[in-house]
Amino acid sequence: MADQLNLGLLVLRLVFGLFLAYHGYNKFFGGGRLPGTARWFGSIGFKAPKLQALMAASTEVGAGVLLAAGLLTPLAAAGVVGVMVVAIVSSHWKVGFFIFKEGGGWEYCASIAVAAFAIGAMGGGEWSLDEALDLHMNGWVGTLVAGLVGVGGGLAQLAAFYRPKKSA
Repeated sequence: MADQLNLGLLVLRLVFGLFLAYHGYNKFFGGGRLPGTARWFGSIGFKAPKLQALMAASTEVGAGVLLAAGLLTPLAAAGVVGVMVVAIVSSHWKVGFFIFKEGGGWEYCASIAVAAFAIGAMGGGEWSLDEALDLHMNGWVGTLVAGLVGVGGGLAQLAAFYRPKKSA
């Protein structure tokens, strides 16, 4: 693999992984912490909001760090995709496409999901812990894991826990 491709994958993994991990960190330690995050999850229609807050924060931190490190890259990408599917459906879809709309449309979350899917499909690259540990889930296996596990996990999460209030 060319050095430029490895550098590109490293930059994508670091930016998308660490940004998401920090987003999860904020759920744990920022403003309202987990209780505030749980209240918000409950307000938008999630059952077991304390569990949802913990799961969201943990997935964001865990998948983000793994993606940044290039460790279990397709599974990490699936975690990112799943979180973004849940965010799109539960919070952003109703606002519309553009992120600049009040309430934030779904374009940004979809961009993160697509970037994570692409990284999962390509694998972590030669400059990753997957490569250092000889863990290879590249090609179609990585693609299917990142896509199907990510989208399927997000949809399963929604089916199990999301009950939005009906609009009158």
